[in-house]
Amino acid sequence: MNVLAFDTCLGAVSAAVRWKSAAGEWLLRDRFELRSSGHAERLMPMIAEVMDEAGLVFSDLDRLAVTVGPGTFTGVRAGVAAARALALASGLPVVGASSLAVMAHHAREQLGKAPTDMLAVAVDARRGMVYFQVFDPTQETTGHPSLVAPRDVAALFGTGAAVVVGSGARAVADAAATAGGRLEVYLQDLQPRTRSLALLAERLAPSEPLRPLYLRPPDVKPQVDQSLGRALPT
Repeated sequence: MNVLAFDTCLGAVSAAVRWKSAAGEWLLRDRFELRSSGHAERLMPMIAEVMDEAGLVFSDLDRLAVTVGPGTFTGVRAGVAAARALALASGLPVVGASSLAVMAHHAREQLGKAPTDMLAVAVDARRGMVYFQVFDPTQETTGHPSLVAPRDVAALFGTGAAVVVGSGARAVADAAATAGGRLEVYLQDLQPRTRSLALLAERLAPSEPLRPLYLRPPDVKPQVDQSLGRALPT
């Protein structure tokens, strides 16, 4: 299955294409850039670059894949909007994956022989909270992505050992330690990588409709039943 995958959820922009060559060999091209802003502006040029490198056009693809969150409000919105637009223009089905599942897949590849019986992904969501999800050794989730305080998830691990990755990993490990748990912290700079998303995409069910996973409302909300008074001429 030939797949175009992309991500803008957190502190990076990435895109990848996985396809089968005429010789029957599976190939993959990907690009990844750390960014604090400009995700939407960089995404489409990056998609064009990986498609050109692969020598593919959209009619060669079987599906699109995108991370749907959690992440920053603007980042999640940019990726989902791009996926919807490309799906509409190309007629391709689109699958969505949580940013945390993509990070977990990449973390297992990176950790190699590190103890990974239970793997938790914890991403700093600010205001003392983390985006959090736990995965078993087969990459299956043991719960849904959630927005929680580190102390509230530390009890999940009891006194057993586990691995936690991501920018919120240290906060979760410290909270677990106060409760007698022992979590090993790795990959605190981890970001979603679309190489992993492209590999996961074949086993995902198409999303119709594709919805973003925000977990928290945007910081800026429109005013309701409020208006600025208009100055009257004197």
